[in-house]
Amino acid sequence: MNLTLFDLDNTLLNGDSDFEWSQFLIRIGVLDRELFEARNLAFYEHYKAGTLDIHEFLDFQLKPLARHARKTLDQWHGQFMREQVSGMITQAARDLVNRHRVAGDVCVIITATNSFVTAPIAREFGVENLIATEPEHRDGEFTGRVADVPCFREGKITRLENWLAQRGWDWNSFADTTFYSDSLNDLPLLLKVKNPVAVNPDDTLRKHAEQHGWQVISLR
Repeated sequence: MNLTLFDLDNTLLNGDSDFEWSQFLIRIGVLDRELFEARNLAFYEHYKAGTLDIHEFLDFQLKPLARHARKTLDQWHGQFMREQVSGMITQAARDLVNRHRVAGDVCVIITATNSFVTAPIAREFGVENLIATEPEHRDGEFTGRVADVPCFREGKITRLENWLAQRGWDWNSFADTTFYSDSLNDLPLLLKVKNPVAVNPDDTLRKHAEQHGWQVISLR
């Protein structure tokens, strides 16, 4: 049995769903462009540079969920999937996931982006297992706060190992372990698996991959 992990944003997706969700809310008039767009861009640049304060970002990203009914949010997300996400999914990404699914691997999408944004995207890829940052909710509605450890940097390892333990597994349960990612932020988890694969990597990850002989691929 093999374990195959996929990062989502800028790996399986040709773009960042977290960033694009905020841009979508700005575009449809839910968020004020003047107040939110510059901050959204700044957070994205910090993420790419490896300097993101995840708790500050989650406060920014999750608060809008608490201001609207879940039914309304779900309607907006359906529109987001049609108008934005569908164009971010390449055939190469679909084929990669399908190869591992057909091989019988345990496939997991593991992402820092919150599960409200990413669960429908995981379903679109046919991946049942999603480990994502979890927004807190009460009585079916979001509170604007984060629940559990954010699924970011070392937090991805914590969340993954907890997920494995809940199923009676650990790293030794698998003959092979693979992780596909684009980002320097995923170096902690990339260093844990047997087969780290850099996908359209940022400059830092590309340099690390080349120095250590990791596979580098493109899904574009």
